[in-house]
Amino acid sequence: MVERFNGRISDIVNQTRFGSATELESTLRNYVKIYNHNIPQRASKHQTPIQAKDWQAKRPELFTKRVYNQAGLDN
Repeated sequence: MVERFNGRISDIVNQTRFGSATELESTLRNYVKIYNHNIPQRASKHQTPIQAKDWQAKRPELFTKRVYNQAGLDN
């Protein structure tokens, strides 16, 4: 999964011209959000990384922030 993620990031960076470092940072943050909340992964039984978040309950010492699902509609 890491290689695929890095490859997609590389594609975005190679195919896009950024006007500033801020634009690059914003684009990368948005992609990470989309990847974690909207792109299912075969390795996690076709769930998004956030849907398969039982890993946080198993190893909470690895996380400094609470994981939450943002993919739903705004209310």
